Amino acid sequence: MFGRKCCIIAVVHVLPLPGSAGYRGSMGEILDQAVDDALTYKEGGVDALLVENMHDVPYLKGKVDPETTAAMAVIAREIKHQSMLPTGLQILAGANLEALGAAIAADLDFLRVEGFVYAHVGDEGIHESCAAQLMRRRANLRAQTIKIFADIKKKHSSHAITADVCLAETAKAAEFFGADGVVVTGNLTAVPADVHDVATVSSAVTTSVLVGSGVTPENIHLYVQHCDAVIVGSTFKVGGCWRNSVDVTRVHRLVDCMRH
Repeated sequence: MFGRKCCIIAVVHVLPLPGSAGYRGSMGEILDQAVDDALTYKEGGVDALLVENMHDVPYLKGKVDPETTAAMAVIAREIKHQSMLPTGLQILAGANLEALGAAIAADLDFLRVEGFVYAHVGDEGIHESCAAQLMRRRANLRAQTIKIFADIKKKHSSHAITADVCLAETAKAAEFFGADGVVVTGNLTAVPADVHDVATVSSAVTTSVLVGSGVTPENIHLYVQHCDAVIVGSTFKVGGCWRNSVDVTRVHRLVDCMRH
């Protein structure tokens, strides 16, 4: 993936966007911060970037306002232009159709989507499967070059209603519905995914497998033999907190561990 057997996708957490409760009124400030983080990641040696609106709390469910979609397109396009790295997008919470539209406008490479198959209960309420709508829209817009990486039994969610469907079967369903990759996470942001879960999913599907939370220099060796990519945010930030700025020393450390 992106030229490596197992690549590192770094997360750019943009400041609160237009439409969110925390927006401070300056798109210039948001854009400058996001590009700075992206270029710091590139200096540290990552392979790809994922732009995410995690500061937009509280999240809308399954949609965002037009101004948020437009802002994400502008920011992501500038990040890809300046970094020249493969770049993807996620718009919380579950605003996957809006993310696809922004990705087309910004000429991006992939999306990370939640609620692709089965239903789950998130902080925002019940998320239904979006696969049918999303894959049809992608086909109608001739946008198959934009890959879909789907979270399965994602973090920060209750999966009691699908407790009788195991993680491997969920991954198989996502693959069957056309996902280009499946993302395995821990229960919360920065909580490591269970290595056995990652290995089980890797054995169950032929599509790409990504680890989407809790990857550190200390545990990355456990994942590399079972996955095609790791998505890293908190570990790269000052103090290991996703809210903080990127620490290039922490980026170098994880990249060095991966390469060796």
